[in-house]
Amino acid sequence: YAHYADWLVSTTLIVVLLGQVAGAGMDVIFGAVGANVIYLFSSYMGSVSVVTTVKWFWFLIALAALFGVIVHFAQVFKTAADSKGPEIAALYGKAAWLSILVWICYPVVWLFSEGFASFSVSFEVVAYTIMDIISKCVFSFMIVSAHDSLGQPAQATTQSREYV
Repeated sequence: YAHYADWLVSTTLIVVLLGQVAGAGMDVIFGAVGANVIYLFSSYMGSVSVVTTVKWFWFLIALAALFGVIVHFAQVFKTAADSKGPEIAALYGKAAWLSILVWICYPVVWLFSEGFASFSVSFEVVAYTIMDIISKCVFSFMIVSAHDSLGQPAQATTQSREYV
């Protein structure tokens, strides 16, 4: 269950970073972070629950909270990113959709591993590891590689820098 503590830190940072890339207000970012925390807490509670009805209750709450995070990514943050210009909007679109598509897979794995108990623990660990690598490492590489367009005004991006 340590991965829930890991996800609490890492996904919160991803939500904050996406909000900052998009140029969203801190109140909107905190709303998305709150929904993310509710999602993770509910997923954890569902995985430690032994009563089947309680497990599914927590799973439904987690899905509702994840839907709130996805709405922030797909609509609220996107509106802010579109207003910052085409480069930021393109970067945000790629990073946000990567996050949305991978984050939708987490409840599917939870459903078949914790919910129905039809996946082995080994498969669950491998699936979560692959999703973590994509949602964290690939996401971070996308953001860091676009550093030049993020840190400067649009007219000052005439020169590209390469670092070895």
